This record gives sequence, structure tokens and C-alpha cells, in this order.
Amino acid sequence: MTGKEEARNTRTIAVDLVARVEGEGALRVTVKDGTVQDVELRIFEPPRFFEAFLQGRHYSEVPDIVARICGICPVAYQMSAVHAIEQIFGLRIEGAVRDLRRLIYCGEWIESHALHVYMLQAPDFLGYDSGIAMAKDHPAVVTRGLRLKKAGNAIMTLLGGRSVHPVSVKVGGFSRVPRRSELKELKDELLWARDAAIETVRWVADFDYPDFIPDYTYVALRHHDEYPFNEGQIAASSGLQISANEFEQHFTEYQVAYSTALHCTLHESSYLVGPLARLNLNQEHLTPLAKQVLADRELSLPLRNPFHGIIARSVEILYALEESLRLIERYEPPPVPAAPITVQPGIGMACTEAPRGILYHRYQVDGDGVIHEAKIVPPTSQNQSRIEQDLRLFMPRLLHLPDQEVALACERVIRCYDPCISCATHFLNLEITREGAA
Repeated sequence: MTGKEEARNTRTIAVDLVARVEGEGALRVTVKDGTVQDVELRIFEPPRFFEAFLQGRHYSEVPDIVARICGICPVAYQMSAVHAIEQIFGLRIEGAVRDLRRLIYCGEWIESHALHVYMLQAPDFLGYDSGIAMAKDHPAVVTRGLRLKKAGNAIMTLLGGRSVHPVSVKVGGFSRVPRRSELKELKDELLWARDAAIETVRWVADFDYPDFIPDYTYVALRHHDEYPFNEGQIAASSGLQISANEFEQHFTEYQVAYSTALHCTLHESSYLVGPLARLNLNQEHLTPLAKQVLADRELSLPLRNPFHGIIARSVEILYALEESLRLIERYEPPPVPAAPITVQPGIGMACTEAPRGILYHRYQVDGDGVIHEAKIVPPTSQNQSRIEQDLRLFMPRLLHLPDQEVALACERVIRCYDPCISCATHFLNLEITREGAA
């Protein structure tokens, strides 16, 4: 084949500004003779060096520093960090302070999931290119979603001091805990939000979903008597069940040449973390109401279609609201907002459930409480290999379409994961190279 002939059989697509993808990334797909040869999800943002500049900082600074990693999920970073450091200091938090940690995590799940369901992913199913465009035809629906998000933000603001990068979370507990009356003031809005969450599950259950059932290995925390937020063992649908201390013995991070973001595999294979994995592995801990809403829509677990992730997120919104109301009802302020700390050297590991999946932290601390080493494995890096695999499997049904439609369909697959690439500009570039006969 001459150079001119090869050029005629090569097509390149570039989508420079695609909304509803968090951060800067590109997708390259190579097709040869009508067969998908390669898929590369390229993350090209420069490293932000959080793990490096945690070194040399005092342990008390860690919660405020790691909260800056993500504006949508700051609580997740704070919680994984404080649990890991408390492990080093031999500290276990119980009672009302533990409940407050679950409650602030509920707030983050509610606001993060509501944002994704209503503004980022629902437009894909309803034929809109943005949440703003959708709002013109469905103002009541979008208003409901924004009010749901606001309910989650209100919990974070009360417990964390503010909804973005909370400042009251600390090793041992909180710098301040709310009065019972302050939590009671949230109740009426949370009751409204619970009803709105029921309607959200019913709404998304009626979307038209592609028939796409990959063979997943699901990974999430599992706890013996509760739906997991802060605590539990790391479990996989393959049968694995380990403590956070064993994470690095089974999960491996590695660098790919085309991306500045690390990939992570379980025993050298891709796996899925996030709402779909959590729901499938913890369905017995759903509330009776959540189970009933699923049954009313004739939805049975496990859900295996990645596009059903929007259903899983909606169910988790409902669960988090019910859990919030339960925690508020039984709350009695603790005698002190934070447990006393005895600093000692050591290494601690912890894993909690960010909205997008398990978030692993490891710290080495010296006798003065100074961080010597930090390691953070976020959910998106764990899902990247799985996203690429889903695209490989989904692409063959798209090859007959024009390039622009292929690009939009690929974005929809990626948005199933709600990937938090970073808190930077939102866009996705898609490049498709076609070689040989189509």
C-alpha cells in the first residue's frame, strides 16, 4: 500500500470540547480491516505530586492537604487518610464520632451522585448535549436534581465547616461537632430529598439502555452489618476478601506510555469499582425501602450492564438519605469532638468508599508525627483499564457509524464510570485511526 492509499484509509477524529467529562483526556482507537486493534484512554494532565509534597508534613496537616485533591470528593480523601494514620497510632473511633463520619460521607455521596445522575449522564439518555440544554425542556427534573445535590452539600457544610474542602475533619474525629438541634434542622429537607430520591430511581429505571453485559470482576468494601463507607474488608466477586493492609499484595499500579495517570490491576486483570460494584456486593445491606423501589421497577441484582451505573448511583442516593436520617435521629453529641492521640512511628493503610469506588491510602509516620512516605490509589486509576476494555468490547457495534457518532457513543461509555480525571478543564479528544478496509 502506498502512502497515499494508506492516508485514504486512515481517519482521525478530534473532539476538542466535550462537556461532562471531568478533566483532560483523549481517546485513541485504531481499527484495521474493520477490527478494533487498540484502545488507549490517554490522560495527559501533568502530575500534581500530592504524594510527594505530603512528605515532610505533620500528620495533622494531612486531612486539609488531601481534601484539595478533589473538589467533588474531598471527604473521601480525608477519611482514607485519617483512618490510615489512626491505624498507626492504635486509635479506633466508635460511637457518635463514627456516626458523624458516616454522615458526612453520606453528604458527599448525595451531592456527587446527584450531580452525575442529573447533569452529567442523564442528558446522554434523553438526547441532550448538556444539563443546561436538558433544563430547557425538563426544568422540574433538573431543579429536583440540583436540590438533591444541595441537600448533600448542607450535610457537608454543617459537619465540615464548608461543602468544598471541609476543614473540621481531623485525625481522631472533628475539630467541632454539631449540636443535636443543628442536625435536626436538616431533617425536613432530607425527608423531601428521600422522596425525590425514590422518584430519581423510578425515573432512571425507565431509560432506554443498550444491551451490553461485559464480564466484570467487581471490587468494593464489604462490612458484616452495614453498607460500607469508611470500614470493611476489600472484597471481589472472584472470591477475594482482604484487609486494606493487604491491598498492595494483590493490586498493582503501573505506568502506560500514553498516559500520565497510573493504571491498576487485580492479579494483572482489570476490575470494576464504584456504585455498580458496591451495590452488587452489598445488596443485603440495602434498606427495605431501597429494595422495594428496585422491585417496583422489576430490577433485580446484580446489575451487570455498565450503563445501569446510573441506576446504582440513584439507589445509593436513596440509601445515603435514609442512613442520614437514621444517624440524625439517634445522635447524641460526644463528650469530646476528637479522641486523644499518642503519636508513634509506623505504617498505616486504609481504604474507604469514595463515590466512584475504593480509595486506598498508605502513610509512613515517624516518632514526631511527620510523614515520610505517602501512597494514594484513587478509584479512577483503578477503573481506567476497565474503561479501555469496555470500549474495546463496545466499539464493534459502532464501526458502521460516522466518526462523530462513534465519538459521542464512546463518551457515553466513559461517562458510565463518572471518571474523576481531575478538577481541571472538562474535555475529551477522540482520535480514531482506520487502517485497511472498513
